[in-house]
Amino acid sequence: MLAAEVIRAQGIDVLALFFETPFFGSSRARKSARGMGLPLKVVDITRRHLEVVRRPKHGYGSHLNPCVDCHALMFRIAGEMLASEGCAFVFTGEVLGQRPMSQNKGSLNRIAKESGLGGLLVRPLSAKRLAPTIPEENGWIQREALLDLQGRSRKPQIEMARQRNITDYPSPAGGCLLTEKGFSRRLKDLFETRTEIETRELELLKFGRHFRLSPQAKLVVGRNKRENEIIRSLAGEDDITLKSVSAPGPTALLSGDPSEELLLLAAGITASYSDTSNQEISDISVGTPEDEQEGEAGAGQVWSISVHDKREFKRHLI
Repeated sequence: MLAAEVIRAQGIDVLALFFETPFFGSSRARKSARGMGLPLKVVDITRRHLEVVRRPKHGYGSHLNPCVDCHALMFRIAGEMLASEGCAFVFTGEVLGQRPMSQNKGSLNRIAKESGLGGLLVRPLSAKRLAPTIPEENGWIQREALLDLQGRSRKPQIEMARQRNITDYPSPAGGCLLTEKGFSRRLKDLFETRTEIETRELELLKFGRHFRLSPQAKLVVGRNKRENEIIRSLAGEDDITLKSVSAPGPTALLSGDPSEELLLLAAGITASYSDTSNQEISDISVGTPEDEQEGEAGAGQVWSISVHDKREFKRHLI
């Protein structure tokens, strides 16, 4: 937001870009752009980004976050869009030294080079601490009107926002699921067991409890009504749905190629998370997504399952 204000202050038209994937959504960017009266274009880069996440050239951060490769990809795509959008250069809100992995001077130079933008990539908030770029050298933007921010403190940015009457801005932390330990663990499991990954499988990682029953079979169990509905909506045509019939309980989704033994195990896990009121037996419906769509209680087979202590299944949790 601040970088856009610095560039717009020089009389330059700005188009904001947000690159969206299942790992980071555009809601905050849309809200910020509306508040600033800034035109915004949201671009889904899921397919290209997934390859970077799976095999990052420069490795990961603390979890499965390949920040250097991720930034280079985004700037590469932005560069590919310059001509079609009638734009002259790309700029970003990065600050030198703010992120130890992706915003040190070496990483910033590497990202600019690998993105293909080179001198067409401007960092207005730290420009005076970096080498002049093509827009500065050509007089498209005035270097003296750019800033010299450096370091991890955000106090200067907060003061800048106050001076510009920008009060509604997002927290600098969070936003990318790849920086979260639990989500990264689930994604790593998906990479290890699946070659071709569907977008719905990535979305599914955000919800429920995940159990790896075998290399070929995985179970996702909803934790509340909202998650049950989402999990049901994300079912694939070959998935198996499990649901408690005799008592309120979760919707569970079994994917892969489970044996009958694993199907029984999945039913047992589903039963253990249902509200059985200390019953020894729970009836579990086992069907297909089509059965669920028909809305029939107990559609498909109904199995009577012995209710186990859910702690017995912890070893399968991802």
